[in-house]
Amino acid sequence: MNQYLTGLMIKELREKSKMTQKELAENLSVSDKTVSKWERGQGYTDIALLESIAKVFSISISELIRELQ
Repeated sequence: MNQYLTGLMIKELREKSKMTQKELAENLSVSDKTVSKWERGQGYTDIALLESIAKVFSISISELIRELQ
């Protein structure tokens, strides 16, 4: 998975949900700086967060992974 594309997809999903970085961060128990780093391609999301990320966006993990590829 390309970290830049992953971050772009998370940003796209977040914006579609009309959610701020801070709101997403609070839902995932991470800092808004962490979300910002993901979206800028400065780091990867922790694989342990995939289930939580999918839940926040009301999609399945397989849909999330498909979105992130």
